[in-house]
Amino acid sequence: MRLALLRADPKLSRFDPLPRIISHDCFSSGHCGWSQLVGNYENNLDTMLPGYAQHTSAMLSTLPHWDSGSHGGMGSSYALKIATRPRKGAQNVAIKRHTFRHRGTIRFEVYFTFKPEATELNLSETDVRSVGFLFDLQSGDQDDGGQRVMPHLRFLNALDGQHVQKWQFKRRTTELKPIGDSDKTLSHYHLAAEDWEDLPGGAQRLCYNEIPTKINWTYLAFDFDLAEMKALSFRCNDRTFDMSAFEPIRMPAMKNLWCMLNFGLFAEADSDKRAFLYVDSVCISGDF
Repeated sequence: MRLALLRADPKLSRFDPLPRIISHDCFSSGHCGWSQLVGNYENNLDTMLPGYAQHTSAMLSTLPHWDSGSHGGMGSSYALKIATRPRKGAQNVAIKRHTFRHRGTIRFEVYFTFKPEATELNLSETDVRSVGFLFDLQSGDQDDGGQRVMPHLRFLNALDGQHVQKWQFKRRTTELKPIGDSDKTLSHYHLAAEDWEDLPGGAQRLCYNEIPTKINWTYLAFDFDLAEMKALSFRCNDRTFDMSAFEPIRMPAMKNLWCMLNFGLFAEADSDKRAFLYVDSVCISGDF
Protein backbone atom coordinates (compact mmCIF):
# COMPACT_ATOMS: atom_id res chain seq x y z
CA MET A 1 0.00 0.00 0.00
CA ARG A 2 2.78 2.44 0.94
CA LEU A 3 4.64 1.75 -2.32
CA ALA A 4 1.45 2.21 -4.34
CA LEU A 5 0.80 5.58 -2.64
CA LEU A 6 4.34 6.76 -3.35
CA ARG A 7 4.15 5.74 -6.99
CA ALA A 8 0.78 7.44 -7.42
CA ASP A 9 2.33 10.81 -6.50
CA PRO A 10 4.61 11.98 -9.34
CA LYS A 11 6.48 14.38 -7.03
CA LEU A 12 7.39 11.55 -4.62
CA SER A 13 7.69 8.63 -7.02
CA ARG A 14 10.90 10.10 -8.47
CA PHE A 15 12.51 9.40 -5.06
CA ASP A 16 13.30 6.18 -3.15
CA PRO A 17 12.59 7.32 0.42
CA LEU A 18 13.05 5.33 3.60
CA PRO A 19 9.85 4.56 5.60
CA ARG A 20 9.42 8.00 7.21
CA ILE A 21 9.61 11.12 5.05
CA ILE A 22 11.01 13.90 7.24
CA SER A 23 10.71 16.61 4.61
CA HIS A 24 9.87 16.80 0.92
CA ASP A 25 10.95 20.13 -0.54
CA CYS A 26 9.37 21.10 -3.84
CA PHE A 27 10.35 24.70 -4.47
CA SER A 28 7.15 25.65 -6.25
CA SER A 29 5.81 26.07 -2.70
CA GLY A 30 8.64 28.33 -1.48
CA HIS A 31 12.08 28.07 0.11
CA CYS A 32 10.97 25.14 2.34
CA GLY A 33 13.37 26.18 5.10
CA TRP A 34 16.51 26.50 2.95
CA SER A 35 18.29 29.73 3.88
CA GLN A 36 21.66 31.47 3.72
CA LEU A 37 24.46 29.93 5.76
CA VAL A 38 25.33 32.90 7.95
CA GLY A 39 28.64 32.64 9.80
CA ASN A 40 28.84 33.05 13.57
CA TYR A 41 29.31 36.60 14.81
CA GLU A 42 29.17 38.49 18.11
CA ASN A 43 28.20 42.16 18.58
CA ASN A 44 29.46 43.08 15.11
CA LEU A 45 29.01 41.45 11.70
CA ASP A 46 32.67 42.16 10.98
CA THR A 47 33.58 39.35 13.42
CA MET A 48 32.27 36.80 10.88
CA LEU A 49 34.97 34.74 9.16
CA PRO A 50 35.57 35.88 5.53
CA GLY A 51 34.42 32.56 4.06
CA TYR A 52 30.95 33.09 5.48
CA ALA A 53 30.82 36.82 4.73
CA GLN A 54 30.70 36.06 0.98
CA HIS A 55 27.49 34.00 1.26
CA THR A 56 24.15 35.32 0.00
CA SER A 57 20.57 34.09 0.23
CA ALA A 58 19.30 31.25 -1.93
CA MET A 59 16.65 32.34 -4.43
CA LEU A 60 13.63 30.84 -6.12
CA SER A 61 14.23 30.77 -9.87
CA THR A 62 12.42 29.88 -13.08
CA LEU A 63 15.87 29.24 -14.64
CA PRO A 64 15.50 32.08 -17.16
CA HIS A 65 17.88 32.35 -20.10
CA TRP A 66 18.21 34.98 -22.78
CA ASP A 67 17.89 32.57 -25.75
CA SER A 68 15.04 30.22 -24.77
CA GLY A 69 13.09 31.86 -21.96
CA SER A 70 12.57 29.94 -18.72
CA HIS A 71 13.34 26.26 -18.19
CA GLY A 72 11.53 25.95 -14.87
CA GLY A 73 12.04 22.93 -12.65
CA MET A 74 11.35 19.27 -13.37
CA GLY A 75 7.76 19.40 -12.15
CA SER A 76 6.94 23.08 -11.65
CA SER A 77 8.03 26.55 -12.67
CA TYR A 78 10.54 26.98 -9.82
CA ALA A 79 13.81 25.60 -8.49
CA LEU A 80 16.12 26.71 -5.68
CA LYS A 81 19.08 28.71 -7.02
CA ILE A 82 22.34 28.93 -5.08
CA ALA A 83 24.54 31.53 -6.79
CA THR A 84 28.12 32.54 -6.04
CA ARG A 85 29.59 35.98 -6.52
CA PRO A 86 31.32 36.56 -9.93
CA ARG A 87 34.81 35.78 -8.67
CA LYS A 88 37.06 32.77 -9.17
CA GLY A 89 36.98 30.67 -6.02
CA ALA A 90 33.79 32.30 -4.68
CA GLN A 91 31.42 29.99 -2.79
CA ASN A 92 27.84 30.04 -1.59
CA VAL A 93 25.91 27.68 0.69
CA ALA A 94 22.22 27.12 1.46
CA ILE A 95 21.32 25.30 4.66
CA LYS A 96 18.26 23.60 6.17
CA ARG A 97 18.22 23.14 9.95
CA HIS A 98 16.58 20.25 11.85
CA THR A 99 17.16 18.21 14.97
CA PHE A 100 16.81 14.43 15.07
CA ARG A 101 14.52 12.33 17.25
CA HIS A 102 15.85 8.89 16.33
CA ARG A 103 19.37 7.61 15.63
CA GLY A 104 18.87 5.55 12.53
CA THR A 105 19.60 5.88 8.83
CA ILE A 106 19.02 9.22 7.11
CA ARG A 107 18.62 9.32 3.32
CA PHE A 108 19.21 12.59 1.47
CA GLU A 109 17.95 12.65 -2.14
CA VAL A 110 18.28 15.58 -4.55
CA TYR A 111 17.64 16.44 -8.19
CA PHE A 112 20.11 19.14 -9.23
CA THR A 113 21.88 20.78 -12.14
CA PHE A 114 24.60 23.44 -12.44
CA LYS A 115 25.72 26.13 -14.89
CA PRO A 116 27.77 29.32 -14.86
CA GLU A 117 26.02 32.55 -15.72
CA ALA A 118 25.64 32.53 -19.51
CA THR A 119 27.55 35.72 -20.30
CA GLU A 120 29.35 34.28 -23.34
CA LEU A 121 28.23 32.42 -26.47
CA ASN A 122 30.28 29.33 -25.71
CA LEU A 123 29.83 26.22 -23.59
CA SER A 124 31.74 27.38 -20.46
CA GLU A 125 31.81 23.83 -19.11
CA THR A 126 34.82 24.55 -16.86
CA ASP A 127 33.54 27.77 -15.27
CA VAL A 128 31.90 25.99 -12.32
CA ARG A 129 34.55 24.60 -9.97
CA SER A 130 32.34 22.43 -7.78
CA VAL A 131 28.88 21.70 -6.45
CA GLY A 132 28.13 19.52 -3.46
CA PHE A 133 26.36 18.86 -0.20
CA LEU A 134 27.13 18.46 3.48
CA PHE A 135 25.52 17.38 6.74
CA ASP A 136 26.18 19.07 10.09
CA LEU A 137 25.36 16.68 12.94
CA GLN A 138 25.86 16.50 16.68
CA SER A 139 25.17 13.76 19.20
CA GLY A 140 22.64 14.03 22.02
CA ASP A 141 23.22 15.89 25.27
CA GLN A 142 23.34 12.68 27.34
CA ASP A 143 26.08 11.03 25.27
CA ASP A 144 29.49 10.34 26.76
CA GLY A 145 32.20 11.90 24.62
CA GLY A 146 29.75 13.59 22.28
CA GLN A 147 30.83 14.54 18.76
CA ARG A 148 30.03 17.03 16.05
CA VAL A 149 30.22 15.20 12.72
CA MET A 150 30.18 16.83 9.27
CA PRO A 151 30.07 14.63 6.14
CA HIS A 152 31.06 16.60 3.01
CA LEU A 153 30.91 15.49 -0.64
CA ARG A 154 31.60 17.64 -3.67
CA PHE A 155 31.68 17.09 -7.43
CA LEU A 156 34.92 18.77 -8.50
CA ASN A 157 33.95 19.77 -12.02
CA ALA A 158 36.98 21.92 -12.90
CA LEU A 159 40.09 23.38 -11.33
CA ASP A 160 41.96 26.34 -12.80
CA GLY A 161 40.21 25.84 -16.13
CA GLN A 162 40.95 22.10 -16.41
CA HIS A 163 38.02 19.69 -16.58
CA VAL A 164 38.35 17.25 -13.64
CA GLN A 165 34.93 15.63 -13.02
CA LYS A 166 35.31 13.57 -9.85
CA TRP A 167 33.79 13.25 -6.38
CA GLN A 168 35.77 14.31 -3.32
CA PHE A 169 35.26 14.30 0.45
CA LYS A 170 36.71 16.07 3.50
CA ARG A 171 37.83 14.70 6.85
CA ARG A 172 39.60 17.85 8.14
CA THR A 173 38.45 21.41 8.69
CA THR A 174 40.14 24.69 9.53
CA GLU A 175 41.15 25.67 13.06
CA LEU A 176 38.34 26.59 15.44
CA LYS A 177 38.52 30.30 16.23
CA PRO A 178 36.77 32.19 19.05
CA ILE A 179 34.30 34.85 17.90
CA GLY A 180 34.03 37.90 20.16
CA ASP A 181 35.15 37.85 23.77
CA SER A 182 32.29 36.17 25.65
CA ASP A 183 33.61 32.58 25.31
CA LYS A 184 30.23 31.54 23.88
CA THR A 185 30.91 31.30 20.14
CA LEU A 186 33.45 29.49 17.95
CA SER A 187 33.70 29.34 14.17
CA HIS A 188 35.58 27.45 11.46
CA TYR A 189 35.28 27.57 7.67
CA HIS A 190 34.84 23.92 6.73
CA LEU A 191 34.57 24.58 2.96
CA ALA A 192 38.11 25.95 2.64
CA ALA A 193 40.04 24.89 -0.45
CA GLU A 194 42.46 22.70 1.50
CA ASP A 195 42.15 19.02 2.49
CA TRP A 196 39.72 17.71 -0.11
CA GLU A 197 40.45 14.04 -0.89
CA ASP A 198 39.45 11.97 -3.89
CA LEU A 199 36.68 9.44 -3.32
CA PRO A 200 38.15 6.12 -4.54
CA GLY A 201 36.60 5.27 -7.91
CA GLY A 202 34.89 8.67 -7.83
CA ALA A 203 35.52 9.83 -11.40
CA GLN A 204 32.21 10.49 -13.13
CA ARG A 205 31.16 12.40 -16.24
CA LEU A 206 27.85 14.15 -15.68
CA CYS A 207 25.52 15.41 -18.40
CA TYR A 208 26.40 18.95 -19.44
CA ASN A 209 24.49 19.96 -22.55
CA GLU A 210 25.86 21.47 -25.75
CA ILE A 211 25.17 25.18 -25.35
CA PRO A 212 25.65 27.49 -22.33
CA THR A 213 21.95 27.62 -21.39
CA LYS A 214 20.73 24.01 -21.71
CA ILE A 215 20.32 22.00 -18.51
CA ASN A 216 19.69 18.37 -17.54
CA TRP A 217 18.63 17.23 -14.06
CA THR A 218 20.90 14.85 -12.12
CA TYR A 219 19.88 12.55 -9.24
CA LEU A 220 21.92 11.78 -6.11
CA ALA A 221 21.23 9.93 -2.87
CA PHE A 222 23.36 9.70 0.26
CA ASP A 223 22.67 7.41 3.24
CA PHE A 224 24.18 8.10 6.65
CA ASP A 225 23.83 6.19 9.95
CA LEU A 226 23.21 8.56 12.88
CA ALA A 227 23.79 5.80 15.44
CA GLU A 228 27.28 4.91 14.19
CA MET A 229 27.92 8.32 12.58
CA LYS A 230 29.19 6.78 9.37
CA ALA A 231 28.32 6.86 5.67
CA LEU A 232 26.44 3.88 4.27
CA SER A 233 26.03 4.55 0.55
CA PHE A 234 26.25 7.20 -2.15
CA ARG A 235 24.58 7.12 -5.56
CA CYS A 236 24.62 9.57 -8.45
CA ASN A 237 22.52 8.75 -11.53
CA ASP A 238 23.42 5.16 -12.53
CA ARG A 239 26.53 4.91 -10.33
CA THR A 240 26.89 3.56 -6.78
CA PHE A 241 30.21 4.41 -5.13
CA ASP A 242 32.36 2.54 -2.62
CA MET A 243 32.19 4.49 0.65
CA SER A 244 34.59 2.32 2.68
CA ALA A 245 37.32 5.01 2.54
CA PHE A 246 34.95 7.91 3.22
CA GLU A 247 35.36 9.78 6.50
CA PRO A 248 33.48 12.86 7.73
CA ILE A 249 34.92 15.79 9.62
CA ARG A 250 34.81 15.03 13.36
CA MET A 251 35.34 17.30 16.35
CA PRO A 252 34.31 17.50 20.01
CA ALA A 253 30.65 18.36 20.61
CA MET A 254 29.79 22.02 21.03
CA LYS A 255 27.84 23.10 24.08
CA ASN A 256 24.59 24.24 22.41
CA LEU A 257 24.11 22.09 19.28
CA TRP A 258 22.64 18.85 20.71
CA CYS A 259 20.81 16.49 18.30
CA MET A 260 21.58 18.84 15.40
CA LEU A 261 20.57 17.57 11.96
CA ASN A 262 21.47 20.18 9.33
CA PHE A 263 21.80 19.81 5.55
CA GLY A 264 23.77 22.08 3.21
CA LEU A 265 24.07 22.55 -0.55
CA PHE A 266 26.91 24.57 -2.07
CA ALA A 267 28.43 25.90 -5.29
CA GLU A 268 31.88 27.26 -6.17
CA ALA A 269 33.09 29.29 -9.16
CA ASP A 270 36.23 28.54 -11.20
CA SER A 271 36.13 31.78 -13.21
CA ASP A 272 35.01 35.35 -12.71
CA LYS A 273 31.41 34.40 -13.47
CA ARG A 274 28.64 33.51 -11.07
CA ALA A 275 28.28 29.75 -10.62
CA PHE A 276 24.70 28.49 -10.22
CA LEU A 277 23.57 25.32 -8.44
CA TYR A 278 19.88 24.71 -9.20
CA VAL A 279 17.93 22.25 -7.03
CA ASP A 280 14.57 21.01 -8.29
CA SER A 281 13.54 19.07 -5.18
CA VAL A 282 14.88 17.40 -2.05
CA CYS A 283 13.57 14.41 -0.10
CA ILE A 284 14.95 13.67 3.38
CA SER A 285 13.78 10.40 4.92
CA GLY A 286 14.62 8.02 7.75
CA ASP A 287 14.16 4.43 8.86
CA PHE A 288 11.93 5.34 11.82
